[in-house]
Amino acid sequence: MKEASRDRLKSVVLDADSIGIGSPDQEHERQIAIYDLIEENNFGLPNLDAGPYALTLSMHDSKLVFDICDEAGAQRAVHILSLTPFRRTLRDYFMICESYYQAIRTQTATQIEAIDMGRRGLHNEGAELLLERLGGKIVSDIDTARRLFTLITALHWKG
Repeated sequence: MKEASRDRLKSVVLDADSIGIGSPDQEHERQIAIYDLIEENNFGLPNLDAGPYALTLSMHDSKLVFDICDEAGAQRAVHILSLTPFRRTLRDYFMICESYYQAIRTQTATQIEAIDMGRRGLHNEGAELLLERLGGKIVSDIDTARRLFTLITALHWKG
C-alpha cells in the first residue's frame, strides 16, 4: 500500500469566533468544501517536512489567516492573506453562479454549459490567484488551490 504524502492537510478547522457561524445552507457548503479539500490535497511549507498539517482558518481585519500546525500540534507557520485581490473574482463568480441557477430552470443545455464554462474559468482564475498570493509561503498544486478557493467562496457565500 502506498504511503500518503506528508505534504498534505489532515484537518481544516474554521474559527467560529472570527468567521462566524453561517446559516445551515452556508455551513453545509463549508463542510463539503472542507471534506473535499482534506480528501485530496497537496499542501506543504517550503523547506519543511513537518506534515501532515492541521490548518485553522480565521479572519482578522478582513484578511484570511492560515494557522498551520504539524501533527503534534506545534505551530509551524502563520500566513495572512489579504482578500482584496479576490474581490472582483468573487463578485463575478457569485454573479455567474446566480446566472447558472436561473438558467437551469429555463435555458437549453447548450446555454447552461456555456455559463458553466464561464463559472469554471472564474474558479480557475481564483485558484491561480491564490497560488500566486501564497507563493513562497505554502507549496500546493492547482487542484488543491481550486479546493481552497472553493472554501473561500463558501466562507463568502450569502446563501
